Amino acid sequence: MKSISVVKNKTLDRRSFLKAAGVSMGLPFLDAMVPTFASEKGLKVEIPRRMIAINIDLGFMPEEFFPSEGGRKYKLSPYLETLRDFRKDFTVFSGVSHPEVDGGHQADVSFLTGAPHPNSPGFKNTISLDQYAANYIGHRTRFPTLNLRVGPGNASMAYTSDGVRIPSEMRPSNVYRALFVQGSQDEIKAQIQRLREGQSLMDAFADRIKKLEREVNKADRQRLDQYFTSVREVERRLKLNEAWEKKPKPKVNVKSPRDVLDPGELIRRTRTMYDLARLALETDSTRLITILVTQSFNPKVNLPEVTLPHHALTHQSQRDDSRKQLHKIEKAQMQELARLLAGLRDSKESGQKLLDRTMVLQGSNLGHANRHDNSNLPVLLAGGGFQHGQHLMFDKKHNYPLANIYVSMLQRLGIETSSFASGKGTARGLEMS
Repeated sequence: MKSISVVKNKTLDRRSFLKAAGVSMGLPFLDAMVPTFASEKGLKVEIPRRMIAINIDLGFMPEEFFPSEGGRKYKLSPYLETLRDFRKDFTVFSGVSHPEVDGGHQADVSFLTGAPHPNSPGFKNTISLDQYAANYIGHRTRFPTLNLRVGPGNASMAYTSDGVRIPSEMRPSNVYRALFVQGSQDEIKAQIQRLREGQSLMDAFADRIKKLEREVNKADRQRLDQYFTSVREVERRLKLNEAWEKKPKPKVNVKSPRDVLDPGELIRRTRTMYDLARLALETDSTRLITILVTQSFNPKVNLPEVTLPHHALTHQSQRDDSRKQLHKIEKAQMQELARLLAGLRDSKESGQKLLDRTMVLQGSNLGHANRHDNSNLPVLLAGGGFQHGQHLMFDKKHNYPLANIYVSMLQRLGIETSSFASGKGTARGLEMS
């Protein structure tokens, strides 16, 4: 979620507001209200396009994931066999990565940003793909983005334009409550009042910033101007949040999921979060979702015949027994992706498959977990209306920028841009339908 405090319907303190300030709206408030409430005014509403970005932080064994041939007649690899029913609905890439993004496991923070050298002293992240897109289309839904996590810790894939990490949510019950549970009239009024009080706080803070601007040198005034701009963006977001509080939440015929916190239940927890992501898209509660599947705490996955911790298995995949166990885990993860794609395919929107309107990116910040290698990343893109059914092979030694795929995705969302991070154009060979 763009802000977990919004999700939980709690009062945002000043620090939380300022941290979120880097996520600006792409349009002024009055213009932003039109797409959101167009149906109430009799205006034509376009069928939206959406995105889910998934990072499997321990990656996949390359020889099990990548096909050996390129083009459209490639033979499915062992892991891609799980997606056989969707062969024409996805493109698999090899030889892609983010230039100068290194650091092994620490590179997960750069998966959607492409910020170089994440493990270096003084590293400062940049804006993530989802937040960049939210600048332009996030105002059209109750939640500009939904930021989810499968696994313990506090890691996240979402970062503001100032490089500030946006918290992720790992409890399915909290996600469900935010999406579908309507508060009482008194609770809604109280929330609106809190939002208004927060806006008043921003106004007061802005006055002090203006006073400071008159007392500092030119360089500091420029810094303050950037900060002040962020404050104004927060004020706009507060106004929009207040408008959403007055609109009822969608109703679904699905009970609130139970939080399964056992770290070993990787597959069950992944399935639950994927299901919630699909429901969020079906109800148009958001159009931009990130899901980080992290096993950094090295739990043993609860699957038959798996006896060793997941992370440890990636470092001894050359051993036959460990390899078999790791294969079971990674294949199960691919099966959950297939299940997500099936749900999107079977869900219809204005007579079209939701999958055709939704880009599902799955990849990893690790190309080879055993070597902590951040090149030749296992990436596939499904849905979204591209001309899929192919394996795009790029140079495995001199990788093609992964961010070029991101530029293609941004353009598919209707955002006019020719660059993002290291991407300076759309992905070669990936064409829209």
